Amino acid sequence: MLNRLKNLKIVKNLKTELAPKLRWLMFARDNNKKSSSEYIKMVSGVDTLKSNSDEQRLEAMVREQLKAEFPNIENMKSYELLVDAVMHNLKKKQLQATDNIDFS
Repeated sequence: MLNRLKNLKIVKNLKTELAPKLRWLMFARDNNKKSSSEYIKMVSGVDTLKSNSDEQRLEAMVREQLKAEFPNIENMKSYELLVDAVMHNLKKKQLQATDNIDFS
């Protein structure tokens, strides 16, 4: 009975056309799990990456500096946009500085 099912056109068609798509979906599903923070934490044993913690610390310093220079700015609607703009400029300058380094 199973041999006859293997020879049916529908089964052959499903095997040739759906099998690659199913394999891709299975790979994509498994790969998404590997990029999650829980997976990275489980494999490495580190709660946060050093680069993330450095960035969070820098953002906290930017927020404190803005609050010190401009009182009650954290209540403004554009506060988050301002913090994002300052962080963007800092990262941009850091990248420009590393572009000029000669490693040879």
